[in-house]
Amino acid sequence: MSVAHDMDIPIADPLPDWLLPLARAAESATGLGPRFKRPADLDGEPRRSAVLILFGEDPAHGPDVLFVERAKTLRHHPGQPAFPGGAVDPGEGPVATALREANEETDLDPAGVQVFGILPDQYVFPSDFLVTPVLGWWRSPSPVRVRDVREVASVHRIAVSELVDPANRLRVGSPSGTSSPAFEAGPLLIWGFTAALLDGVLKAGGWELPWDTERVEPLPQEVVALAVRSRAAPGGEDK
Repeated sequence: MSVAHDMDIPIADPLPDWLLPLARAAESATGLGPRFKRPADLDGEPRRSAVLILFGEDPAHGPDVLFVERAKTLRHHPGQPAFPGGAVDPGEGPVATALREANEETDLDPAGVQVFGILPDQYVFPSDFLVTPVLGWWRSPSPVRVRDVREVASVHRIAVSELVDPANRLRVGSPSGTSSPAFEAGPLLIWGFTAALLDGVLKAGGWELPWDTERVEPLPQEVVALAVRSRAAPGGEDK
């Protein structure tokens, strides 16, 4: 199967049947367009980055997705669950970036990953990143672990069945009065940019189940404190 979004993506072997609806949606970007656009009045250019949305399949729990929990000491999005990823290095495309960062964060072997799509760029405020999501099929899974505690606190493979379980779906409210999708997954509360992106991917893949969209809960105080601290921090570099 080929995907004509990026020169980095080669013709690859067939995907498992359960991934085909998502692959087709990625080809047309159906339901997967940018949820947020960069304000036109912002100066300069956003930083480019890429994330790897990696689907595997475990004999015990079936299809799953790889997540990292970011270290609480990072300046951008500290302590938040996220897809592996980071800033684009000079000369890199989004596929190379996503695979390199996944290796650096989780010790994943990129040779076992089949990239099958690139989604439209997504803008992330307040870090001013323009993020390219890369879809991957973990054809030959390798062990994963925290490779650098300065960047990653923990690594998780979370079953798709757990992510779409209506009991684990909610919206989290912000002090401004807005709310956005979130997921309770084991020890993690997946929220913010990652949850919004995950929400769209699960819908596009045909996995979403009906859930109570009126269930709105406040973010835990620790999460709010980390977010406030990161926004008040002076400029600097992290992923």
